[in-house]
Amino acid sequence: MKFGVIGAGQMGGGIAQVAAQSGFDVIVQDVQQEYLDRGRGVIEKSLNKLHEKGRLDATPDEVLGRIKFTTHMQDFADCDLVVEAIVENQAVKNALFEQLGGIVKPEGILASNTSSIPITALASASGRPDRFIGMHFMNPVPLMALVEVIRGYATSDETAQFVTQTAEKMGKTPLTCNDFPGFVSNRILMPMLNEAIQCVMEGVAEPEAIDGIMKLGMNHPMGPLTLADFIGLDTCLSIMEVLHMGLGDDKYRPSPLLRKMVQAGLLGRKSGEGFYKY
Repeated sequence: MKFGVIGAGQMGGGIAQVAAQSGFDVIVQDVQQEYLDRGRGVIEKSLNKLHEKGRLDATPDEVLGRIKFTTHMQDFADCDLVVEAIVENQAVKNALFEQLGGIVKPEGILASNTSSIPITALASASGRPDRFIGMHFMNPVPLMALVEVIRGYATSDETAQFVTQTAEKMGKTPLTCNDFPGFVSNRILMPMLNEAIQCVMEGVAEPEAIDGIMKLGMNHPMGPLTLADFIGLDTCLSIMEVLHMGLGDDKYRPSPLLRKMVQAGLLGRKSGEGFYKY
């Protein structure tokens, strides 16, 4: 099976790694060679770690040998499945899928790893809505078992079945949901993170106490503010905006503190500071 991944960042690299570990031939595309080199380095490091722990069936070199890195979209022409993992912006994704729809062989399936953008809208842009689906992997991809499989309005049963089986071959647990804003994962998770941010804003408790209460009281492995920092506060904001706009209910209104922090460039771990300093 020929498996394509667009985007060599944290999610794209992780998806490519797991696909290669599963024996697929993988093509990873990004716009610049330096992004590809950085992505390759992260994959290599991750494979070496798994190898040291005895959790890799092949050698790291064998797995890496199944991955081809490219800056050319044309290299996806004969892929059976292409998963997009680029910036969480609908206009950018629409333009990409419009282009991809004209490149990938007609029977090839296109998928998006979007965490909240409507699958049906992206499917329309691709020109092959029946062969389009959402494959929402969790971060970090090599360690997290879930793949949220999101059916668009026109996704065919064959497409859903193929993608579900592919996810299982990748050692993942695929769970299916329909195309509503935020799907299941982010529709439930993001309002919780947003509420924790609201608690900070209202002075209900210090961030450490909020995270501690959720960890110890609800048995969450990570507090909501630590998790928001890990995801990226800009990403949290954009998902809350998708929920708010798509569902039209004020309970999804992004916290003013979240908006202010993003405006200030405090994006969490990736910028060095969010609710905590890194």
